[in-house]
Amino acid sequence: MSSPPRRRRRCRYGTARRALRTTTILTPPTETEQRRRIVRALADGGCFAPDAEADALLRASSEGIGPIDELIVRRLRGEPLAWITGSVTFCGVSIRVEPGVFVPRPHPRADVVATEIDPVAAACASRNGVRALVGDLDDPLPPSMRGRVDVMTAVVPYVPTEELHLLPRDVLANEPRRALDGGPRGTTVLVQAAEAAGRWLRPGGTVLLEIGGEQAGELARTLADAGLSEIRVHRDGDGHDRAIEARRPD
Repeated sequence: MSSPPRRRRRCRYGTARRALRTTTILTPPTETEQRRRIVRALADGGCFAPDAEADALLRASSEGIGPIDELIVRRLRGEPLAWITGSVTFCGVSIRVEPGVFVPRPHPRADVVATEIDPVAAACASRNGVRALVGDLDDPLPPSMRGRVDVMTAVVPYVPTEELHLLPRDVLANEPRRALDGGPRGTTVLVQAAEAAGRWLRPGGTVLLEIGGEQAGELARTLADAGLSEIRVHRDGDGHDRAIEARRPD
């Protein structure tokens, strides 16, 4: 028989308090060490998005709302984050919130699903509240979604192999090559994503793909072959092709 909810919350609270105590050090912690300690305490306490909440609590403490440890304890006791920080962002607007009042929350009906071939990146997305399935493009999507997707978007590798050396040095030195290398013309994975759009979009659904260089023509043909129409190319602030959009006919 499972423990009552109150008991489970008390156990998580105790675990988080111990995390705070055991990570206390004698010298003042660096900002990175302090943030890591807070994220760990919030995660152990059962908070859904510990990274984002840690940033919000640190910001509130720096604004004079209270000592950071007191704010953490309030959150671990179940007090809404907005009551602690004094505000919440709702539909792009910052709204003042005080203890005892209703906290406005968006309740979207959209079901957002992401796919990611890199398990490390997928785990990072999950920690940010994203439902991320590990696999190549549309491989991990459940069959029940076929022909029912409203919007499909993708940022896949699109740098031509021979142009990788033009990327910033720190990008080449640290980011995974498979996140950058799009094949000889940079369109190898883009074409696969465009073809997948024809399988998963509902009638009236839209696909939006990030592109680069001279790739719009090939992608437009691929999207048309996949049964999509109303194909448009969007340019960035410098006038370069940056995205291609298409719609599945009703």
